[in-house]
Amino acid sequence: MTDAEEAAQSGGLSVVSITTGCIHVVTPAGEIDHHTGDTLRQALDTCDAAQPRIVVDMRQVTFMDSSGINILIAAHRHLTDAGGWLRLAAPTESVLRTMRIVGVDAIIDCRDTLRHALGI
Repeated sequence: MTDAEEAAQSGGLSVVSITTGCIHVVTPAGEIDHHTGDTLRQALDTCDAAQPRIVVDMRQVTFMDSSGINILIAAHRHLTDAGGWLRLAAPTESVLRTMRIVGVDAIIDCRDTLRHALGI
């Protein structure tokens, strides 16, 4: 069973963060909601570069409610104010549908693949 499957079964969220070049890549797996959102928020707050650039790889997110959307919008504002940016990569169809309904995809740069989000 993968981390995403385990996190989804438990209703939890796991987050892995790496830095590639000068871009911080945050990979959440499982559900992002009011119970698990702090895990994602903390991962997004760890980038302390002068012009922080973060990609959130959404491929393993099985569910996201308004708590997750608020976390992403707050991170986007914070990073933009610091001269950086936030991009979302490869959201699942159900997560993308939620983001489109509330217009997050019009606010935060959303790319089809991690490779495109990294600009490779």
